[in-house]
Amino acid sequence: MSAPPRLVVFTSNLSYSVCKGIADLEALLPGSQWLVLLHKPAKPWRVLLRNQWRNLRLHGWRWVPSLIGEVNRRVHERFSPALCPPPAYNPQGLLAIPGMQMLEVPDIHSPDVVARLNGFHADLGLSLAAPILKRQLFSVPRLGTLNLHKGRLPQFRGMPPAFWELWHDQSEVGCSVHWVDEKLDTGALVVEGTVPRFRFATVKGLQLRLDELGCELMCTAVRDVLAGQSQARPQPSGEGTTHRKPTLAQEAQLRRKLQQAEPSGDGARRVAKQVYSVAAWNSCRVVRRFAMAPRVTVLLYHRVSDDVRDNLTVGVEQFDRQMGLLSRHCEVLGLDEVLAARKVPSSSRPLVAVTFDDGYLDNYLHAAPILRRHGLPAAFFVSTGIVGCDGRFPHDIKRGNPPIPTMSWDHLREMQRWGFSVGSHTVNHIDCAAEPVAVVRDELARSQADLRRELGIERQVLAYPYGGRQHMTPQRLELVREAGYVGCLSAYGGVNVGSVDAFNVLRRGVHWEFSDAAFMLEALGLP
Repeated sequence: MSAPPRLVVFTSNLSYSVCKGIADLEALLPGSQWLVLLHKPAKPWRVLLRNQWRNLRLHGWRWVPSLIGEVNRRVHERFSPALCPPPAYNPQGLLAIPGMQMLEVPDIHSPDVVARLNGFHADLGLSLAAPILKRQLFSVPRLGTLNLHKGRLPQFRGMPPAFWELWHDQSEVGCSVHWVDEKLDTGALVVEGTVPRFRFATVKGLQLRLDELGCELMCTAVRDVLAGQSQARPQPSGEGTTHRKPTLAQEAQLRRKLQQAEPSGDGARRVAKQVYSVAAWNSCRVVRRFAMAPRVTVLLYHRVSDDVRDNLTVGVEQFDRQMGLLSRHCEVLGLDEVLAARKVPSSSRPLVAVTFDDGYLDNYLHAAPILRRHGLPAAFFVSTGIVGCDGRFPHDIKRGNPPIPTMSWDHLREMQRWGFSVGSHTVNHIDCAAEPVAVVRDELARSQADLRRELGIERQVLAYPYGGRQHMTPQRLELVREAGYVGCLSAYGGVNVGSVDAFNVLRRGVHWEFSDAAFMLEALGLP
């Protein structure tokens, strides 16, 4: 049996995506030995001031509000509760991995670092958000060094991910793993992938999707290289374009261009709602501890996607912002905690839970990775007869929507391993109040059997389809109890004040028209 591989990571930023990439590789290659070289150069005040002057000359007046915003963000992050990604996906979690060494250095190319690297005897190097590496580093590992580049090569060398593809109206955004050589992003390609650009895609939304794809591609590339099965493809010589970081003016231009694709509405009404939401949120969060009864707000989502803008969908970047707001300002509960809250406890922060209905594939592709990024629990209620097949939801047929992919049982099993809850949304998304008693009984029983067989779930919760008051009668709710469900969730609005009725958990729907302030007002649980 061959010895576990020895891998060195070159990086200048232990961001969530870098930590996740390392953790995913460690899970793929258990017992590996790791050396993480973190490049953190010192920046004297005179260098910082000189850089600010250069940025002011490059970006003009836009640099001043940009700088103020960046300072405000850093101060806010310092004094606000930190985001809590899964323990394995942060630097502290990486250090807990056996065989993991981490070295923060002011100059990754210094003789001391090169000597340390030579003494490590690495089999393979990985460049993840690293500075431009010189040969004295990337050539040391026995097999060479792989770089993860979030862009299609050779057309989009340089940075930043997704920006220039959108600037040039590309229909998809590439992601590449290639060998590092003397030039920037010119080495032979090992593996490539793409994510489609949907109609309402944003730069940040695509970057979030590229983070996930990049981890998958790097795992594939490392596995193949270590197994001797990689067949690299040289990039065409003399082709391609190297892009630099855009100016703030270019960022503003692209932002205006993308906003033109968004549905238009009543501008005055939108501004008025925004002003009201901001004022109400800032006022109520001050007095809520003294004047508001304890409450749990359960948020309801259906889709996280940039292909449509309707009342069942939020955008990818929008959902990431919303989960970031919840992580910083609220205490997010799991479904079991909500059902157990017969008397809602007092809390210094608003109590919120996140749920999803139906079982669309974008829940797995977009929502779950963002929830994991922020370390938040969530529950997903699926119509078991539509899982993993070509079936369509009645409301999609009624709207004339094209077929929308749904999750498979394998997707749901993986989401369970990630710590998410899965519940019933009947078998065929029926209206429980309108169907005959025999049909409702059968749907409730078969959905239970499906979830027990495929996912091993014994204590099951129902979120009844359509979710309105008119879609669940007392008689039908008694059928839910008789079937052995331990809870039932509605979807007609409201907030759970003082206590939670496990068989009428109130939920509030969220969709793309919510501004960040309006979203936080929902999370606060005002009537």
